[in-house]
Amino acid sequence: MPQKILFCTQRYQYLKDRVLALAPAGWENGSITIRDFPDGEHYHRITSNVSGKEVVLIGGTIDDKETLELFDIANGCIQNGAQCLNIIIPYFGYSTMERAVKTGEVVKAKNRAILFSALPTTAAGNKVIMIDLHVDGITYYFESNVRPVHLYGKLIVRNAALELSQGRPFVMASTDAGRAKWVESLANDLGVQAAFVFKRRLSGEETQITAISANVEDCMVIIYDDMIRTGGSLLHAAQAYADAGASSIAVITTHGIFAGDGFEKIRNSGLIQQVVCTDTHPNALQINDPMLTVKSVAPLIVDYFQSIP
Repeated sequence: MPQKILFCTQRYQYLKDRVLALAPAGWENGSITIRDFPDGEHYHRITSNVSGKEVVLIGGTIDDKETLELFDIANGCIQNGAQCLNIIIPYFGYSTMERAVKTGEVVKAKNRAILFSALPTTAAGNKVIMIDLHVDGITYYFESNVRPVHLYGKLIVRNAALELSQGRPFVMASTDAGRAKWVESLANDLGVQAAFVFKRRLSGEETQITAISANVEDCMVIIYDDMIRTGGSLLHAAQAYADAGASSIAVITTHGIFAGDGFEKIRNSGLIQQVVCTDTHPNALQINDPMLTVKSVAPLIVDYFQSIP
């Protein structure tokens, strides 16, 4: 197998460092020179030798600048002779725009997949590795010879739930029926009851919770959702569980985006006692609050590569 060399985009340096700290001996720390010009253009130079090596590149599609930087570095590694390319996208942006609801809507999740499918194929192939996608079907948008890989952070969520409960009985809950099967599977693994809320959409911006699928009275409720952006859906669900008599509410999410004042809304609501997320999005690392615990996906990434024969 060719030697592995690890690169990242600027905003994912923290995750690259965490992966390297756990990686087996022999993984090389790749080096890139980056400069920004006054006119808004960006300079990248890959200063490590990648010829004949297996490149592992970490970067999210968290915004358009990050997406293009990830594409540019990936293409640069290919042009410089990489034998194999693995692009790790911890958080796949635009994942909620995976289909058109109204005529003329741009399906941006598909566009992002097509973009990375346009990269030239290395001798040993290209992979795009993603974590806890909002919709699993996004993997089918990749074209050409790209192999999409969907990693599930179920073990991280399971362990976080056990830490939060500290041996107390609890109900594993979701924000809506859309994640019900995933949460039910997790609850079965944990040997606990599952619950979710039924919602009725009143308008494009407003929903009404009509029922809860299980009795949560006097129970600790741990809500799982794949992502938290503004926190609106989460807080509606948390209020419903609180109104139904939940004794306490904690939250686990894979992708802690916390856009705008999303985390402040959660903290100030008084509904939720603890939040656990992973480090798939750099926003989570900017929050310094004892209410939030951030788990790393670095072990999940390293385990994936070690499991490949």
